[in-house]
Amino acid sequence: MKRLLLAPLLFVTTVSTVFAQVTVKDPWVRATVPAQTATGAFMQLNAVTGARLVEARSPVARTVELHEMAMVNNVMKMRAIPGIELPAGKTVDLGPGGYHVMLIGLKKQIKEGDTVPITLVVAGKDGRRETIEVAAPVRPLHSASGEGVHMH
Repeated sequence: MKRLLLAPLLFVTTVSTVFAQVTVKDPWVRATVPAQTATGAFMQLNAVTGARLVEARSPVARTVELHEMAMVNNVMKMRAIPGIELPAGKTVDLGPGGYHVMLIGLKKQIKEGDTVPITLVVAGKDGRRETIEVAAPVRPLHSASGEGVHMH
């Protein structure tokens, strides 16, 4: 009897994670100075079947937004966006100077060596949502991967 009950549960678990199959590579958050109230989180995302990053959350900040930096009339501008497309099989870079996750209203200083928990919410092409838990290590303000200071 136990085998019959367990098999459907395994099937449901498998189906709920198969629709987007998003992988996260090299997540990190930029360290802050003591009075700084915002910072960025960066990573590479890859979706096997295509999806859309629609939300991010973290307990270290009051607000978490998806952002885009773009050159407009020779001026670099940053703005919140409703989502980031994750085309099937293509790696999307969330990095300084482009798409990224903004952590706004920080509850405390983010220091090198800390780990920041981030929850990503991804919607598949069918609209079903999947959450991905990320543990992003904090890198120094001027780390090699964090060139081009990114502060509000």
